[in-house]
Amino acid sequence: MGHARLRGALGSGGGGAAIDGNRPSHSATSPARGGLDSANNHSPHHHVSLTVPHFDYVAKLARDVAAIVLERGKEYLVVLRLTPLSKAHGFPSLGDFIEHLRTRPLDLAHHQVVDALTTNETMFFRDGAPFEALRQQLLPALLTRAATTRRLRFWSAACSTGQEPYSLAMLLLEAAPQLRDWDVRILATDLCVNTLGLAAAGSFTPFEIARGLPEPLRNKYFTRQSDQWTVKEELRRMIEFRRLNLAQPWPDLPTFDLIFIRNVMIYFDVATKQSILRRARERLQPHGHLFLGTAETTVNLDPTWRPVTLGGAVAYTPA
Repeated sequence: MGHARLRGALGSGGGGAAIDGNRPSHSATSPARGGLDSANNHSPHHHVSLTVPHFDYVAKLARDVAAIVLERGKEYLVVLRLTPLSKAHGFPSLGDFIEHLRTRPLDLAHHQVVDALTTNETMFFRDGAPFEALRQQLLPALLTRAATTRRLRFWSAACSTGQEPYSLAMLLLEAAPQLRDWDVRILATDLCVNTLGLAAAGSFTPFEIARGLPEPLRNKYFTRQSDQWTVKEELRRMIEFRRLNLAQPWPDLPTFDLIFIRNVMIYFDVATKQSILRRARERLQPHGHLFLGTAETTVNLDPTWRPVTLGGAVAYTPA
């Protein structure tokens, strides 16, 4: 695909209102798709009562495990996300499930609760401007810089079900076909084990495929299997999926030429945001760039980052 056509493809993935709806769960305990702000009060579960102590316990659990700030007013979200999970665990009510959690040490069920609360909305080529900035402005310089080593490293943090790292892999191969012969690796991390399993499987419903993925790229990089589209090995082998909690230490991470930490920082408190930005800077090559979500910034958080305008996108480099 030529640059002009790819530019149009990237444009289809950004900016507009997201299509409503979620991917069906793959297991009884699989959390619903969508971020902390994607639920609404019209849920069939919104009438279920949630006591203040129960909400406070869940909010503390989310903060302690994932540094997620869950403020009062989000009770409906807790009910929406955790009622199916409580039923999957065999409890007659959400209150009974939370009481069970309160009496036990941290185990799988507690992590499933946090996973259900923190799973984020995603789509292919989401907010297309960063991808276009990479293709037009950053990638040519990276190719020149790495001409001798022929080695590039990228990190997609909070990758959810994999649309972002797969989009990144497609962009790289389309914009620079010679990278097929280079040492190119994309690390894709997420807190949720179940979500990572879906990402690594690389199978998407027609609805998910239709959200941001142009038909030519779908036909080139995916195969149709029954009612699913499955990513081809060419993309799969470029990506390593790994569980990582952004709010905790990052063991054994290499340095990267480009880091995506998009649409997740908004859920953290200030101290956690500052810690993530400091550690991201330590993991970024001096020539590298960091992309955050469109509603996120380093301003007033970390003065050691410098914003750089790249067309319609803003990236950050070490100051």
